[in-house]
Amino acid sequence: MTILNLTLSLEKLVADIVGNVEEFSHIDPLRVMLCVSSTRGGGVHGVYAKIHPLRFAGGARSMEVKRGRRSALLTMPMIIDRQNEMLYVIYFLVPRFFNLPKREKLVTVFHELYHISPRFDGDIRRFPGRNFAHGSSRKRYNALMEKLVATYLSLPGCSGVTDFLDGDLESLRSRYRAVVGRRFPVPKAKVER
Repeated sequence: MTILNLTLSLEKLVADIVGNVEEFSHIDPLRVMLCVSSTRGGGVHGVYAKIHPLRFAGGARSMEVKRGRRSALLTMPMIIDRQNEMLYVIYFLVPRFFNLPKREKLVTVFHELYHISPRFDGDIRRFPGRNFAHGSSRKRYNALMEKLVATYLSLPGCSGVTDFLDGDLESLRSRYRAVVGRRFPVPKAKVER
């Protein structure tokens, strides 16, 4: 039995998506850190993944914020991985993410990747209005992800990079000697007064 490295498998999947789906062609997968994080519950209800942009609006590394009468400067940390400065960190919550059906796992991956700004500047994609992260309708956002996943799954050769998404976490553990993945602390902005 071999070891399954979830991080490497997710990196191969993201690189394949970026290379084959036009809507993600602006993404440099070498500057997106993929990690796993634990969830308390193993059910399929709750958050499956989350993205942490490493820049503020417009790609700014720092931002001034008002706190009462005082102001503070928030600065995002610089994260280097394999000699590349990261612009995003995406966490897949285990076991919840892996307990989803395969298609929903792919929708989740696409959902997080679509949050990446078309300028690939470390900021998220911003929609007009109050719900700038998902636009006026999360349902429409997810419907678009379903459509993109359907297009991706129709491509020849994609099954080779999606095989690790078959089954739940327990079935992966039964097929592999060990299941491992990168863990990384959630990046936090440094506050300077």
